[in-house]
Amino acid sequence: MGGIRGLVWAAALATTVSLTAARAATDGAGAEAIHVDADGTIHVDGLAVPVSDFLSAPARVQQSARLVRPPAPVVTEAGVKDARAGTDAFQQSVADRWRAVYPARIEPAMMNGVRTEVITPETGIAPENQNRILINLHGGGFFAGGGGAGGRAESLPVAGRGRIKVVAVDYRLAPENRFPAASEDVEQVYRALLAHYKPEQIGIYGCSAGGTLVAQSVAWFQKRRLPPPGAIGIFCSGAMPTFWYGGDSFAVTQMMNARLQATPEQMRDGAGTLYLAGVDGNDPLVTPGLFPEVLAKFPPTLIITGTRDSAMSNAIVTNARLLAAGAETQLFVQEGLGHGEFATLVGSAEAVQAYDVVWRFFDRHLAR
Repeated sequence: MGGIRGLVWAAALATTVSLTAARAATDGAGAEAIHVDADGTIHVDGLAVPVSDFLSAPARVQQSARLVRPPAPVVTEAGVKDARAGTDAFQQSVADRWRAVYPARIEPAMMNGVRTEVITPETGIAPENQNRILINLHGGGFFAGGGGAGGRAESLPVAGRGRIKVVAVDYRLAPENRFPAASEDVEQVYRALLAHYKPEQIGIYGCSAGGTLVAQSVAWFQKRRLPPPGAIGIFCSGAMPTFWYGGDSFAVTQMMNARLQATPEQMRDGAGTLYLAGVDGNDPLVTPGLFPEVLAKFPPTLIITGTRDSAMSNAIVTNARLLAAGAETQLFVQEGLGHGEFATLVGSAEAVQAYDVVWRFFDRHLAR
């Protein structure tokens, strides 16, 4: 699932780095050399793919630093502990930087037995948001991001930009837990908030695995006969989790991210799918994007992706299917950015643009 390769960046290297990876061709024969210049230009099979010149200078530096890193291995169940530690440490570093931009109070709270953190901006809740609230479902491939790190990283910029309270849900993770544990946890938090807010005053959003969980949760609410929230945000993912690694974006963005180390089959066998192990994907609670009757009942939905995001096809297909089902959607595609990258570019023009879009969307659709 999204986030399985992690989002761990490093300082830019001053020399060209040579990466060698297995070719994802059907015959599996041979290998191709990928060369990445210090400025992030990728050379493979006679092609040169530079970092997009539409990116801001800080974004170009950070993306160049990411591209010159050797590919991270596909995470297996045996490697979950180390991968989780690395992902959580990175997410906490992102959270620390966002908190410097948007100071906030972070208060742990149990909601119907589920651990959460309530993020309240130090600038205070805006008058128009006194009766509104957002729920964040963190990313991390369904195996990382717990303990608050992922939720803080994704909640602080939204709480600060919108001057609104955000509840970050520390939902249960794999491999210790399996589907539908996370959906159950979201339901309990949602029920707790429904005791104080009208459903149309509540928004839910998430990135990567968290975005997929948003879609699954809306389908889960339908089954449980709960009213839909006022609006949702599916970022860096889509409503098609069983098709996460597929489509044009997976085939093309591997090269654009200097990552040709894995086939779709290998990625599907990775740690991100542990949460869905043994689950039938032909189920609206698992893959709501396959069921128009479920999508037709979705609230207004904001979908965010990037042109180098391996999940871009998932996002685009989800948007198209929502539109076909008669739901209201907004698709925002950022040039040159990879999986969840806008959230890590703390204070950059790209992050400011994305969070402006996020907040304006929720402000437009949530009841006051």
